[in-house]
Amino acid sequence: MAKMTLEELRKLRAQKQDDLQKRDIAGKDCQIIVGMGTCGIAAGAKVVLDAFLKELDDEKIENVAVTQTGCMGLCYVEPTIEVVVPGMPDTIYGKVDADVARKIVKEHIVGKKLVTDHIYDRPSVDIMKNGGR
Repeated sequence: MAKMTLEELRKLRAQKQDDLQKRDIAGKDCQIIVGMGTCGIAAGAKVVLDAFLKELDDEKIENVAVTQTGCMGLCYVEPTIEVVVPGMPDTIYGKVDADVARKIVKEHIVGKKLVTDHIYDRPSVDIMKNGGR
């Protein structure tokens, strides 16, 4: 491995600090949670995570935290993503690829519309609030 210059190291540090900032939920009102259990990773969740980060960068959207979690229990529709946006139901999307990730950012995060062709579940906390209905 070639040695890095001081300037290259500073650039790398700045990039990594920026990446960490995107994962920090403090001060952000929206959250994208990517299922990164072994089933999700095998189905392509890392590519999906990168697609979300790139789309948010490209669109200069800064109020969204992108975090990871383990298996969501929906292995048959991996990669799975939970999206939390104020004023909208918490939603779990399944069979998400890079194109669907971009669509979720544009339609759900920005446009405040659900991407209905990829909804697979709602978190149980929503069901419990509504008395099991």
